[in-house]
Amino acid sequence: MNNRKVPLRKCVATQEMKPKRELVRIVRSKEGEVSIDLTGKKSGRGAYLSRNKEAILLAQKKNILEHQLKTKIDSSVYEELLALVEQP
Repeated sequence: MNNRKVPLRKCVATQEMKPKRELVRIVRSKEGEVSIDLTGKKSGRGAYLSRNKEAILLAQKKNILEHQLKTKIDSSVYEELLALVEQP
């Protein structure tokens, strides 16, 4: 029996520790560009959000991603996150 260690990350909105695969990563590159990282391997400053609508709306309301990534977040990023969560 080979038990693999499951990497955990903390959601910046809900402060819950969850397996990395249950979260979505948002990345700020060195140029200051903010994007959604579905692979989890893009270089840059990253923040993790739970894959649920409530966590995304809470992060938008309280500007949590702006504080974590230390840059201005465009509303299109939140719209893209919501569209990603609502897909089956």
